[in-house]
Order: sequence, then C-alpha cells, then structure tokens
Amino acid sequence: MGGNMTREFGVIGLGVMGQSLALNIERNGFSVAVYNRHPEITSEYLEQRAAGKNIIGADSMAELAATLQRPRRILLMVKAGAVVDAVLDELVPHLEPGDLVIDGGNTLFRDTDRRQAALAERGLRYVGMGVSGGEEGALNGPSLMPGGEKESYEILQPMLSRIAAQVDSGPCVTHLGPGGAGHFVKMVHNGIEYGLMQLIAESYDLLRHGYGLSSADLRRVFSEWNAGELDSFLMEVAARVVDFPDDQGTGLPLAEMILDRAGQKGTGKWTVITALELGVPVPVISAGVNARLISAIKEERVAAAPMWKEEYLASPGDRDDAVAQVREAVYAAWISTYAQGFALMRVASQEFGYGLDLAEVARIWRGGCIIRAALLEPIRSAFLSQPDLPNLLVSEELRSAVARRQGNWRAAVNAALAFGVPVPALSAALAYLDSYRRERLPANLLQAMRDDFGAHTYERIDRDGSFHTEWE
Repeated sequence: MGGNMTREFGVIGLGVMGQSLALNIERNGFSVAVYNRHPEITSEYLEQRAAGKNIIGADSMAELAATLQRPRRILLMVKAGAVVDAVLDELVPHLEPGDLVIDGGNTLFRDTDRRQAALAERGLRYVGMGVSGGEEGALNGPSLMPGGEKESYEILQPMLSRIAAQVDSGPCVTHLGPGGAGHFVKMVHNGIEYGLMQLIAESYDLLRHGYGLSSADLRRVFSEWNAGELDSFLMEVAARVVDFPDDQGTGLPLAEMILDRAGQKGTGKWTVITALELGVPVPVISAGVNARLISAIKEERVAAAPMWKEEYLASPGDRDDAVAQVREAVYAAWISTYAQGFALMRVASQEFGYGLDLAEVARIWRGGCIIRAALLEPIRSAFLSQPDLPNLLVSEELRSAVARRQGNWRAAVNAALAFGVPVPALSAALAYLDSYRRERLPANLLQAMRDDFGAHTYERIDRDGSFHTEWE
C-alpha cells in the first residue's frame, strides 16, 4: 500500500477516533501513514474517508516504520490494556533510538509509567496523551492532555497545537508533566464527567417523575439552562437527546425506550480507586460510578419494585419554582464536582511529582472536550489568582456562587427525598460542601469508639501526643 514516500506521522488503529485524528492531522498540513491490523479496514478508509488526502496505508508495522521520517512519530489509537502492550511488542523492533510513540487511548496512568520506563531503556520516547472530544472533537479539534518528557512534547507541539481545539486563550493542549501525568489528568477528566452526567440525569429524573414535566418540557428547560450559567457540551447533549423521537414507531421519545442500564469503561472507577489510595474524598464521582453499578442490576430492581410501591407525601408544587431550584442545585453541585476533581489532581501532583498547573488544566478543558463548560473560566481564574488554592470551595467567586444557591440546592434535595427520587450525586455534592465547611465533624466519636474496641488511640484538642483510655 505505502510505497517509498516518507511521511511525517504514523497512526496505528483505525477505529472512529484513529480515523478522525488522522484526518485532522492531515488537514493541518502533515502527511500521514496509517496501519490497522485488519487490512480491509485500512483499504476502506483510504477509498472513502481518506480519499484524495495526503494519507497512505501500510500493510505491516515494518512497512509503517519504513515510510516515516526520522525520528519517527507514531500515534497509537487502540484499546487500552493488553492490546497496547501487544502493539508495542510488534512495533518496537522496527523503531530506532529517538523515535517517539504516543498512546492516545484511555490508558491507566500507571501502565503509561511502566511503558515509558521500558521504552526509555531502548532509547525510545513515549508519551501518554489523553484525548477528549469524541469523534467530532478528534476530527475538528479535541482537548489534548500529553504527559511524558518535556523534550518529547516539544517535538510534538507544532502538530498538537494545530490539531487541538482553539479557544481565546490558545490551543487546548499543554504539557502536563512527566510520566503518566497526561493520562492521569484524562482519568480525572472522565471521573468528573461521570459526576456531571449523573447530576444531569438526576435533574431529569426529579423534574420528570417528581414534578411531572414532559420530555418536551425538559427539552426546553435544558436548552434554556444551556443558554445560561450551565452552558456546556453535556447540557447541550442532554437537550438534544431528551425528547428525540423514536424511529421505531412507538410515538415516544427515544430516551424513554432505552434500557436503563448504563455501561462504563473503567476510568470513573480508576478515579475513585486512586482517590481512595491518595486519601482524597470524591463523593460525587463515587456516586456517579455507583449509580451506573446499581443501574446494571436491572433484574433485581424490577423484582424489588412491586414490593416498594408506596404513596409519598410530597406534593408537586409550582413547576417554575422547581425548575429554578433544580437549575441552581445542579450548578452548585457542578462546582462541588469540579472542586473534588481538582483537589484530587492537586494531591496527586504533589504525590507523583507531576507539577500540574491547574489553571492550564482548566484552560485546555474549555474547548474540544466532553466536560467543556462556561464554568471552567472562573475555575481557571481562581487558580490563576491563587495557584496553591487548596479547594475551589474557598475561592471567593465560586464560594459566593455556591452560597447564593444553597437554599435552592437544599430545597431540591429535600423535594427529591420527599418524592422518593434517588439523587445520590446531588446529595453527595451537598454533603461534601457541608462537611468541608464544618470546623468540627463527628469523627471525634469515631475515634473514641475505635479506641474503645481496638485500642487505636486518639489525639486531644488541648494537648499534643497520642492517648488511649480504658473505657470500661
């Protein structure tokens, strides 16, 4: 397929993201060679989407390597996990010292650390790079989150800055830090995504099944929210899909016909596990993961439902008031969710030596990515003003924004509880705020109990040292 022409970039993996990124790279002035382990996919791509483009195909890893300029720059867009190791095992023998490999998948950051160290022993450069934006972003401008050595980023920067989404502050790409920093930031990005999506789903559930709004009502509500303070890609998507007609003749919105069993690919779970390991609370992200897990036990829920048919005491109340309450609750909860994600990145940056610039993280998330939102600009401003800010909830602008919405936030959660509509993320976000703002929590009683049954000792508020009491 390839011939003897030299190309500037190679792409391995022609799924939707790989195809779109290759087209994006080519459109921005770089010649590309592509390889897929199924030759028919490569042929179809060259004949259709890549027809007439400065893109050639390769029949093998060896041929791909032979077509590329030195030092070679190769982007892997394959499934995270064992597949990446298998591709590297096949590719590396055809590379030379100084060549650079980029993993653009949703890889666990610890795997990136391991692979970078292994390839460095052979004189090869390795970059773990988060890519967000889905097919449209990959084609027209994603948010890119590369880590690894700064020198590797400098080699890639001319290309990455041109293919990334562009906002008023520049391209949505920056060097995040050494090792797996890029994949770590992408993991947290996806964890925040879990939380934000769950909050939207809960607002839908509360307004639809608590207050009786129709799908058409919700399309208007979500569109209005997206035109205001909740301006974001995810709210735009929610407005588009909530009342989309079913093409199977049911006369119902398609969303009403979709099985309520949500899938996940692991990044949300990894975020929660890593947060637990680092001792950082991320209750909204945990709620988002748990909500998907409980959605998966559909058969158990169906069996339990008839046993729990009860009349709840809540009355619907005024719909317009309810919509305003829920909007403000979602906005405040979004701030709480971002606060948790950025707090996790702050601690991880210190623990792993990433040196993350959190203002830059907020900046590159403003365009191209799934969690892009108007809210990211005040978040960026908060970290520009105070780079060592411990938590967004103590940024004056964001603290005030949440404080003004506390009453409606609590009213929305109270209404959900009265209706029996589950709002695990909305209530977890509020509990996080209430815990964070308290000078004293009931952990003193926990410590007393632990010392009683396990002699775990405790500290006192009036003197230094550890103490143990014979409580009986």
